[in-house]
Amino acid sequence: MATYSIDTAHSEIAFTVRHMMFAKVRGQFKTWSATLSYDPANASASNVQVEIDVASIDTHEAQRDGHLRSGDFFDAEKFPKITFASKRVESTGKGRYKLAGDLTIHGVTNEVTLEVEQTGHGKDPWGNERLGFNAKATILRSDFGLKWNQALETGGVLVSDKVEIEAELQVVQARAAA
Repeated sequence: MATYSIDTAHSEIAFTVRHMMFAKVRGQFKTWSATLSYDPANASASNVQVEIDVASIDTHEAQRDGHLRSGDFFDAEKFPKITFASKRVESTGKGRYKLAGDLTIHGVTNEVTLEVEQTGHGKDPWGNERLGFNAKATILRSDFGLKWNQALETGGVLVSDKVEIEAELQVVQARAAA
């Protein structure tokens, strides 16, 4: 079992949600950290912990980001962190996994399963072992108490309940000291 740190300069935690039922709005969290213990020979023993700074939300629109930080949505002042703590990992094929864990948003914890693919591995120019992963899940924001919305005159709602989450991760294990 090896422990890896996340190379946040080459990683991203992003989300997509529909606006007015037809347009996609994309965003990400700029400040977060994670640790990964990973054993490719025994993936079920692997573990990941993630902590996201809610105030770091960025949808490229300052007014919308402020609204998302407010009590209508994340209430970042009262609930400053989003966390994910893995509970089980199941191999579903070569380099593919189902990663189940507890996701806590807005003070509400639900189990979420991410579809994970190992996208590559290799040594960097400094001798460090690196791995790449892509993880995806779809959640309902209402399951986490994020229920603000506005009905549209044409039917439907302003903000979809369904949120697509995608993490593109590069992790690094420092080489052993000589």
